Amino acid sequence: MEATETAAQEKAWINAAQSGDETAFGELMQLHYEQVFRTVLAVVRNEHDAREICQDVWVKAWQQLTQFRGDSKFTTWLHPIAVRKAVDHLRKRRRWYDRFLPLGGTRDDNPDAPPAPEPADDQPSAPDQLESAEKHERFEYLLASLPPKQRAVLALREIQGLTYDEIAQALGCRRGTVMSRLFHARRQLAQKLRETPCD
Repeated sequence: MEATETAAQEKAWINAAQSGDETAFGELMQLHYEQVFRTVLAVVRNEHDAREICQDVWVKAWQQLTQFRGDSKFTTWLHPIAVRKAVDHLRKRRRWYDRFLPLGGTRDDNPDAPPAPEPADDQPSAPDQLESAEKHERFEYLLASLPPKQRAVLALREIQGLTYDEIAQALGCRRGTVMSRLFHARRQLAQKLRETPCD
């Protein structure tokens, strides 16, 4: 199918789905499912979790579909929903702290950054476990306090290591917007960590 034909068909499906046509919505799902799945997988890095999250993404998309006005591409509207669901999943699963070490950014951003510490082989003591849990809780709180768009970009960059162009494509925004959001996210996170250290 030609690109123009695909765009026209997509628009027809959107209009029908916004009127409650579940079959048309199913066609939209089929058209965009793999792209949404790849976006979610880039964040959570677990195929089973990504499939589960995608179900939530499409439920949310169905619930909010009438809010799509056609001012942008459908994927531009859809992908932030996917990223937010993926980010929220990570936060709930308490994976943030480990996946964001080192906090200085990726090696291409800061080649002199020290490597992340190797996990200890010994079973941690009860006090150490309590301290670790407190650090996780505090770090999750700080990350959750960032604006959603900044959290999303930070997740795709730091967790998955996507390039700026890949993030821009996933979120449907400009490369410069990605760089700006990432800069502000890192600056805010660093400031919050200085003000309320995890240790």
